[in-house]
Amino acid sequence: MTSRFFIFGAGYSGLAIAREAIEAGGMAAGTTRSPEKAKALGAAGVTPLLFDGTSLSPEIADALHETTHLVISIAPDHGMRGEGADSSQPRASVDPVLAVARDTIARSMPALRWVGYLSTVGVYGDHDGAWIDEDSACNPTSRRSQMRLEAENEWLALGKQTGLPVAILRLSGIYGPGRNGLVNLASGTAKRIIKPGQVFNRIHVGDIAGAAMLLAASESGGIFNVTDDEPAPPQDVVAYAASLMCAAPPPTIAFDEAEMTPMARSFYGENKRVSNARLRAAGYRFRFPDYRAALGDLWGTGRWRG
Repeated sequence: MTSRFFIFGAGYSGLAIAREAIEAGGMAAGTTRSPEKAKALGAAGVTPLLFDGTSLSPEIADALHETTHLVISIAPDHGMRGEGADSSQPRASVDPVLAVARDTIARSMPALRWVGYLSTVGVYGDHDGAWIDEDSACNPTSRRSQMRLEAENEWLALGKQTGLPVAILRLSGIYGPGRNGLVNLASGTAKRIIKPGQVFNRIHVGDIAGAAMLLAASESGGIFNVTDDEPAPPQDVVAYAASLMCAAPPPTIAFDEAEMTPMARSFYGENKRVSNARLRAAGYRFRFPDYRAALGDLWGTGRWRG
């Protein structure tokens, strides 16, 4: 039976998963809000469908009826209420897909075998630089991460209700072609911000797609950290990217003196080292286990620009 993937939110990560599904001999459909982006999805071999978060079109409902693997890559509270919608009315769910498609998923998707929800390691909050795994306490500090955790629990509850395997993929900082430190250096936006003791995990978009495909193929449910092997100080990553380009790295800036958006600054309020041991135990072998392997490949292949 041909695998039929449906990706709610076929953006950077969702499109990578769709492409992998097609390369593996399957089929993929994906949603977007933009007619322009729909054309790009079609050019990539993905069946494009418009979704504004208010209802399921007949075309989406038909595609879902045939779907074997469902991937959700839309953030909670994405503002997807559509023009004219009453924003004062509470949603049935913090997740925009479950808000309009819960019954469809539970009752009208006879071919569905697996669900994957793309979440974030932000749900763990701050652990003062300690190593954590999927059994560690979740203490999200930002509202966006709190809503992610709520959405995770809603998807896991739906899995329990239906008997479907639901995999929660907790992603660390995403990068890859077109989104990486090399691009930032070339554009002059790279910064080496120093906050003593601060580390971050990262994940190449190719490993997001690879991990999703492995979990989908094995119909594995549960929570999985999809993150690289090496949590590292952000300034080290910038310096390594500069070395690949034979360029001088930007000067260092103390965290307290750096000009940053409130969201960017909030990331520095969480410090943790995230383990990927469970995903490895499930059989996944990382293509890019650390930032050096990933940036080296992007630079060497010329794919860093996207």
